[in-house]
Parts: sequence; structure tokens; C-alpha cells
Amino acid sequence: MKKNIGNLDRIVRIILAVVFAALYFMQVITGTIGLILLIAGGILLATALVDFCPIYKILGINTIPPEEKD
Repeated sequence: MKKNIGNLDRIVRIILAVVFAALYFMQVITGTIGLILLIAGGILLATALVDFCPIYKILGINTIPPEEKD
């Protein structure tokens, strides 16, 4: 897997994952929507940790700045 997520994108994904988890576990958002957000947060966190997003690959998106590319 070739990296396709830049630092800013990774930070945003991690922050969103934490916010979604906090909203769910503090019971601000519950039910089906809460579970969907929790799962989405897990996916965002996983893609941020591995620096690869399959959807970006399919769409040909790469958020790594040119100066950081290998």
C-alpha cells in the first residue's frame, strides 16, 4: 500500500474519530446514527494510522504535499 494521506488529513481524521467516539460514549448521539458515527470514526482512525485510504486510491486522490513525496 502506497501512502496517500498527508499529515493534515491524518490529523483531521484522528480529531473526527475522537469527537465521534466522545459524542457516542457521552450519549449525546445515540441509536442508529450514533453507531454509524462510531463505525465511521473507527474507519477514519484506522485509515489515519496506516496512512492509506482505499477510497482515495479509487478516486486518484493523494493529499501528501509534493515536497513530502518520495
